[in-house]
Amino acid sequence: MVRSDLSCAGVMFTLDTETGFKNVTEITASYGLGENVVQGSVNPDEYFVFKPTLDQGFQPIIDKRMGTKLMKLVYQTGGSKSTQNVPTSKTEQNSFCLDDSDILTLAKWGTIIESHYSLASGKWTPMDIEWAKDGDTGDLFVVQARPETVQSRKNVNQLISYHLLGKQSGDQNKQETQTQDAKETPTPKPLLTGRAVGSMIASGKALIINSSRELSKFKSNHVLVTDRTDPDWVPIMKRAAAIITNTGGRTCHSAIIARELGIPAVVGASDATKILHDGQDITASCAEGDEGHVYDGILNYQILKTELDKLPQTKTKIYLNIANPRESFKYSSLPVAGVGLARTEFVITNHIKCHPMALVNYDSLSDDTGAKSRISMLLATHNGSPTDYFVEQLAAGIGLIAAAFYPRPVVVRLSDFKTNEYARLLGGEYFEPKEENPMLGFRGASRYYDPKYNKGFALECAAIKRAREFMGFTNIIPMVPFCRTVSEGKKVLEEMSRNNLNRGENGLKIYVMCEIPSNAILAKQFAEIFDGFSIGSNDLTQLALGLDRDSSLVEALFDERDQAVKLLISMTITNAHKMNCPVGICGQAPSDYAEFTEFLVSEGIDSISLNPDSILKMILTVANLEKKLEEQAKLKKE
Repeated sequence: MVRSDLSCAGVMFTLDTETGFKNVTEITASYGLGENVVQGSVNPDEYFVFKPTLDQGFQPIIDKRMGTKLMKLVYQTGGSKSTQNVPTSKTEQNSFCLDDSDILTLAKWGTIIESHYSLASGKWTPMDIEWAKDGDTGDLFVVQARPETVQSRKNVNQLISYHLLGKQSGDQNKQETQTQDAKETPTPKPLLTGRAVGSMIASGKALIINSSRELSKFKSNHVLVTDRTDPDWVPIMKRAAAIITNTGGRTCHSAIIARELGIPAVVGASDATKILHDGQDITASCAEGDEGHVYDGILNYQILKTELDKLPQTKTKIYLNIANPRESFKYSSLPVAGVGLARTEFVITNHIKCHPMALVNYDSLSDDTGAKSRISMLLATHNGSPTDYFVEQLAAGIGLIAAAFYPRPVVVRLSDFKTNEYARLLGGEYFEPKEENPMLGFRGASRYYDPKYNKGFALECAAIKRAREFMGFTNIIPMVPFCRTVSEGKKVLEEMSRNNLNRGENGLKIYVMCEIPSNAILAKQFAEIFDGFSIGSNDLTQLALGLDRDSSLVEALFDERDQAVKLLISMTITNAHKMNCPVGICGQAPSDYAEFTEFLVSEGIDSISLNPDSILKMILTVANLEKKLEEQAKLKKE
């Protein structure tokens, strides 16, 4: 009855089908009749719309994922069958089925249908809805609606923790023994030790990769064993069960990416590539404290679930660090006060992939390295200009994180690539200088007002403005990284104002990273022009102690607990509080060192922002510390 054979059809859920996150509508679409989408016969387009700000009149399409849509089901004009599948054209495969207007219309209808059935049943009732678009008239129709029955029945009010039990499984190819029912036995001696990243456990077959030339041989769910990783390795790291490296500390590339992906890593394990061999069954455990262990064989481990509503409340706010927007829904139910660090670099590297200035100068860009051709392929599915592509992609990535935690605050760090990292983006080699020490060079705030980059920074500002004002995410707080001087901070704020981001307008707050000794020494002056601080303990330690945190030669000296670092942090908290300016910390140190956390809480830190795997531990730690400090204060008063 609806001629979707001449247009498109699909399915709509009024929640996220992967995580059960309730504040989005997920729409899938493919060309032709809807049966292919319902049966899973095609890889459809996917769209995500945020319901709360949609209801407020905004246009919050927070994600679009283009499917391959290799075939479509149409009516057959002759023969015994009434329908048949035919190949889609290249144009159809490389185009979205729905425009933004249709996406928003369907999402509004989904909200109305969900509200109707929720009212009728007396409880929240997310819906599974089928829809179709008529190719003759262009009209949209809802053709079926029924309650969703999978995610809505799950208990999302839980945190999961891992505990190694030690007993080797009889069947090393089965993982069913790795549950809460497994019994504890003596743990064997580890083959290797290194620095633990995360607090999870994973098993699998080792696969040694010695160079980037061997990346293609990696197999999913194997344990990646290598000397070290770099950004080019991220695609295989996403497929790994765990990561083990010979070198590196807990702030190296392997460690940072493993935390973002939510997989365990044992870094700095010395001779891992010599001791382990391809195909060997191993278990990587990061659930035994600061030291990560690699065991021979498949070991049992226990997964414990904690009810979130039974966790203690803390005066010190606990925030989340997050990089991958598409991981946001999974962590949205964590009992955190918001996001203390959302990294724009992940969105730029993995979704946009292009250097901002290459998009600004797209028409005059040379193609002698093939960069322009590859950029044009990315732009082929986008209707706007090259710069619109950057703005819309970044706004959607930021918006996805803001949506997951709305209305809780989400602190978005503006780009902090170093020149060598920017150069790896498509077209980046044309715009980045060669620096001897990029860590201390043209990065962070110094780029934003510089004529060599300020047009690229304007795109970041436009993305923040779009996410806040077009999509409705006023919970976004932009944060300026690596701001060396107060005068530089003023220049950045002036540049943001030129790009229509005015501090105080529409509730806009702007934070600054405290990661340079000058930030701590002049905290009072920085607090006069910014609305909050976030201490980056990695860079602050590196610069306070004068060492390269990526160098294994001086890694033993890298310690956030050093008295010089603690004095700088104490100065920041004291002087910022005199200006009624909040101070948080977003480094890894609090989750690694209990005594460092105690120092922060006793100094009156306002918030601690951590990676997802450390949240449960930190809530319990901070609650106990606050109780201890209250008791001490009470005794002192008596």
